[in-house]
Amino acid sequence: MRALAAVLAAALAVGAALPRPGLLPHGPARGDARLRPGDDESSPGVPLRPAPRLYGRAARRLYVGTNGVISTQDFPRETQYVDDDFPTDFPVIAPFLADLDTSGDRGNIYYRQDNSPDVLDQTVGYIQAGFPHTTGSFLPTNAFIATWEDVGAYQELSQDTKPSRKLNTFQAVIAYNDEDTYAIFLYPEGGLQFLGTRPKESYNVQLELPARVGFSWGDGDDPKRDGLFHSLASSEPALRNLERESNTGVPGVWVFHVGSVAPLEHVEPGAVPVRHASSSADYTRTLYSRADHYSRADHTSMELLAQHSSDTLHPDHGPRAPTLQGIVPKGLPASLGQEQSRRLHPSVDGSAQRSYSANPSSYSSGHHGVGVEEDVHFNPDVFTYSAASRETCAQHHERCSPHAFCTDYATGVCCHCRATYYGNGRQCLPEGAVHRLNGKVSGSLTVGRASVRFQDVDLHAYIVGSDGRTYTAISGVPQPAARALLPLLPIGGLFAWLFALEEPSSENGFSITGAEFTQNLEVTFYPGEETVHITQTAEGLGADNYLSLKTHIQGQVPFLQENTTVHIAPYKELYHYSSSAAVTSSAQREYVLVSGTANQTLSYRLRQNITFAGCPHTRLLARQRLSVARAFTLYDSQEHVLRYALAAHIGSAGDNAENSPVNPCHDSTHTCEATARCQPGTGMEYTCECAAGYHSDGRGCRDVDECAEGLSQCGPFTVCLNGPGSYRCECHSGYRLSEDGQRCVLLAPASNPCEDGSHPCAPGDRARCLIRAGGQPACECLPGYTGDGISCSDVDECAENPCHPAAVCYNTQGSFSCRCHPGYEGDGFQCSHGSTQRLTPCQHERLYPREVPPGPSPVSNGHVPQCDEEGRYRPLQCHSSTGHCWCVDAAGQEIAGTRTAPGSTPPRCGTPESVQQLTPCEHARLYPREVPPGPSPVGNGHVPQCDEEGRYRPLQCHSSTGHCWCVDASGQEIAGTRTAPGSTPPRCGTPGSTERPPTMCERWRQSLLEHYGGSPRSDQYVPQCNVEGNFTPLQCHGDSGYCWCVDESGREIQGTRSEPGSTPPCLPSVAPPSVRPSPRPDVSPPATGTFLLYAQGQQIGYLPLNGTHLQKEAAKTLLSLHGSIVVGIDYDCREKTIYWTDVAGRTISRASLEPGAEPETIINSGLISPEGLAVDHLRRAMFWTDSGLDKIERARLDGSERRVLFDTDLVNPRAIAVDPVRGNLYWTDWNREAPKIETSTVNGANRRVLVNKDIGLPNGLTFDPFSKLLCWADAGTKHLECTFPDGTGRRVIQNNLNYPFSIISYANHFYHTDWRRDGVIAVDKETGSFTDEYLPEQRSHLYGITAVYPYCPGARK
Repeated sequence: MRALAAVLAAALAVGAALPRPGLLPHGPARGDARLRPGDDESSPGVPLRPAPRLYGRAARRLYVGTNGVISTQDFPRETQYVDDDFPTDFPVIAPFLADLDTSGDRGNIYYRQDNSPDVLDQTVGYIQAGFPHTTGSFLPTNAFIATWEDVGAYQELSQDTKPSRKLNTFQAVIAYNDEDTYAIFLYPEGGLQFLGTRPKESYNVQLELPARVGFSWGDGDDPKRDGLFHSLASSEPALRNLERESNTGVPGVWVFHVGSVAPLEHVEPGAVPVRHASSSADYTRTLYSRADHYSRADHTSMELLAQHSSDTLHPDHGPRAPTLQGIVPKGLPASLGQEQSRRLHPSVDGSAQRSYSANPSSYSSGHHGVGVEEDVHFNPDVFTYSAASRETCAQHHERCSPHAFCTDYATGVCCHCRATYYGNGRQCLPEGAVHRLNGKVSGSLTVGRASVRFQDVDLHAYIVGSDGRTYTAISGVPQPAARALLPLLPIGGLFAWLFALEEPSSENGFSITGAEFTQNLEVTFYPGEETVHITQTAEGLGADNYLSLKTHIQGQVPFLQENTTVHIAPYKELYHYSSSAAVTSSAQREYVLVSGTANQTLSYRLRQNITFAGCPHTRLLARQRLSVARAFTLYDSQEHVLRYALAAHIGSAGDNAENSPVNPCHDSTHTCEATARCQPGTGMEYTCECAAGYHSDGRGCRDVDECAEGLSQCGPFTVCLNGPGSYRCECHSGYRLSEDGQRCVLLAPASNPCEDGSHPCAPGDRARCLIRAGGQPACECLPGYTGDGISCSDVDECAENPCHPAAVCYNTQGSFSCRCHPGYEGDGFQCSHGSTQRLTPCQHERLYPREVPPGPSPVSNGHVPQCDEEGRYRPLQCHSSTGHCWCVDAAGQEIAGTRTAPGSTPPRCGTPESVQQLTPCEHARLYPREVPPGPSPVGNGHVPQCDEEGRYRPLQCHSSTGHCWCVDASGQEIAGTRTAPGSTPPRCGTPGSTERPPTMCERWRQSLLEHYGGSPRSDQYVPQCNVEGNFTPLQCHGDSGYCWCVDESGREIQGTRSEPGSTPPCLPSVAPPSVRPSPRPDVSPPATGTFLLYAQGQQIGYLPLNGTHLQKEAAKTLLSLHGSIVVGIDYDCREKTIYWTDVAGRTISRASLEPGAEPETIINSGLISPEGLAVDHLRRAMFWTDSGLDKIERARLDGSERRVLFDTDLVNPRAIAVDPVRGNLYWTDWNREAPKIETSTVNGANRRVLVNKDIGLPNGLTFDPFSKLLCWADAGTKHLECTFPDGTGRRVIQNNLNYPFSIISYANHFYHTDWRRDGVIAVDKETGSFTDEYLPEQRSHLYGITAVYPYCPGARK
């Protein structure tokens, strides 16, 4: 206590933080174990004796994890919890939960259990400092200490980055005795040099998630406890205060009461804060339950301002410990930093105050989500399977019991029962409940000299789980077998082991095997040496959790006289756990036969093994002792029922077991070879028996070559391959294995309905048949016909007037033709009167008027331009109907500022050559016609392609329909050159030198090369592309030897992945069909109505709305973008097109929502980290932020006219929003030192700061066109706020967000993406309450979000 007093005195004298000596002693000198260096490591379970009370139940063992966390169970993969907010799906004690990394000699993590006096003295001093009035008599008997010393944050390193020098040191202590458990968090001065870590999949998006400090109960089926948690700190201000503040009076020391034999419904924090005049207010957030997050009747949430002033000291009694039993009354302070806990709080008047929970619900453990890694990583020592090649909880969580949670491990998954349940995770039963077991018993016994057979007689067992009692009844066994089975108590003894009452740190059989196992029991009776074999097979849980069992008994048993009873004394039996799949035991047991006044003592020897499919990651105790306190057996001759009854408990082997002789089979001291099985005998005796597939050669066991010795069962057309202890059959080419795995049958050729004529399609001159996935036929009408492919009718192309006005159209089946009138020459699409003279653009437009006059300011339809004698546009143009006049350049483009009103003096227009001229192609790109040039329309929206000199490229292709054609120098289509979508484009002249844009393969390859720092290791995957930029059919993962085939999009073809040493035969991707599939294979066209689009890594998701409710069951992937990381997203309501930024490809792209549309990259240079994106549908412009270049830029929607708006006074520009009607632009700057929200006009004028006070990390920004409010979501303050565009009227909508990234407004709701929840969260605008959430099945971070309306908001349609 003197050492502690010195520490306390030093800390209080400094008044700032805990000195390093204030930590409990730790390190190798104190016998600490050291956690393996790495990014996601966990310790073996440390058995605690005695087991402390923690969160309402005994904690038998503790695990320590790299990421600043302790648990009573092994950890799931870090992707399932390290970025999430409380509550977690498993029990947690978190002194600093973040993505930590100790690889590369960056720190150490130590842990141990200790009962030394100096350690216990120091812990009790801290505990009594925090609870001065309630712990005077508390004396801990043990302490568990975990220390994170100079550990670093996880960091993705490349050639250009160096490891951060910021390192953290902190400690967690769990001190306990038989009645109470306390947790202590210690943060020494300078121990927290970083406060958060970057998510692994954030790429170069600058994000840092603050650490979480506190406690979480994990999942359970008690609705009063499910999802309970207590948060001490989860924001940067609260984390900074951990060193300076306290709830014990000692800076940096925090104490909590976390367990008791008396009911303890919540974590009780210490209540003696450090007094600081400058302490800022923090918040106390009440506990909440995630079991039914949206039920007003069950759960509450509110924020209470924590005061840190002299009022904390009670005027009469000094410091008092406030409890979270209800709302903190006005004037009564709450303890610093107690951010969150859950209770239902009675109000002052006794009524219940309820509101919606502050945080949405987490995944229920029975349906666990998994973060799917977007890249495959290899470690030289450990092979980590990709999601495609290993089992994950996302795929197989249904294997777990509804009362269990699923945990991902590097090579598979395991299930673990929740609190208040026990079992192996696949089957879980409620603790302390009554259970029933049903089964059938069959057998063939020799009793004395009589043979007895019985088939499927009934077995029933009744188990009282609360005290380990089991009752077994077998009815219908014929005499004399029934009476002879009386000594065979092991038949019922199996159930005693399965459901024994558990001592601390022990587990009964059902907790290990669950309801699926096989027991093999051999019993030899003495002195007659009769031997009987018993096999009991458990087949799972049936209705009402009844365990189903089959028992088979065969052998010889001694004959028993009538009226003989059997007595068996209490006994103890040692069970050995040799692996996660086998349990063995052997024993010599006596029994007494009583017949009248005569007693006879006999014995038998038993040997048993129990095999099961256990979790390979479970660390079982090597031995446990089953103690049977009461045992009896009887036969009811009236009911013909054989009965066994036992009362048992199971515990550790104990000290006596350490000194007792152990059979060599159980402690691995036997001399059996590895290929032999050690069979324990009596006492220290054992035998070595060769395993199946091996035979004895006199000295040991040798492999049997079943192939060479003719012992295999391989049939015709097979090849027998011998292996250690076994063999396998492989088939010749053209054959496949049958169901028995030994015979080969001829491969039946797959039927092709399109070739054998069994398809339902229309005749071949009208439709074609295509084979889809699974061999199903699909029908498509040929060009010139319309229908569903089964019924196709001719399209009357002449109804669309495709021919020249001086031509006649003739419709034919599936086609049409055009013929010029007499006196005209041409092909019908172009006709001229006796001459082939070309029309000038002005003359052409007079013949084929545009619907809207050229220029950015339409006045009405029907303008016909005026041409001079040479066919050029006259400088002055006037509308014949409206009277407006304006000046034009040589291309007919209106010159801005020259338009005059009807009746006023027309403008004075110079010669067209006096203004800068655009070429006709450049003019058409800026002001697209609704119909492409030429007389043969293909659809709306064609934007011509121009070369470097502004001329039309000879080959033109429509971006939406896929049609291609050749044009002449004036951009008019050359007749007869048009090709259908998907077919080979025509060869058109010699286009100018152009640089091919990078393909998907090349962009993905370049992105990964930059991600790896320019020089990937030999174990990192880089896509392989051919000279055309397409994916090579065969892809291999570095030098690992693992290869697979891919399709033309780079997606792995299922079933082609090969092991090292062999490569799969991969064929080049087939040529695309002549008609492109509609829609694309990776695109699902959305339905009509309002819906949300959200960015999630390599895909864009679709989430429809029913009113304002999320239609989660209809959510799906809209667009898959392999190799991309989509961040910003917005929608052009006029063209029904989505736009997005890609930080992996460093591009901005777009795609129409029309079926068959292809993504188009519109900006692919001059970007580093494009994030926020906003579309102005009125001005046909887009705006974006680049946090790598610290710029805000603008361009037209096709990528032209790009220019920088701002490149100064920006540090981390993130979100951006536009008000098209008023022409204002808004953006956020995620500058940690000086965050702000700014505004300007869309042209960059009148830039000014709108908000720069009381904001932290403004990630999301949205402008509501209906309410005219600017709103933002702040990941620092956790607020959702709104203001008018001039900065007035600011108000808080919700003050308890998790970690928002992007936000959008629609109707009376906000919808935001959240990085803690990895989902879309809905917030009511009026009440600020959380109303709904959507968590995608594939769990990874969500970025941008936008709303798609069926109309354009804020302006006319």
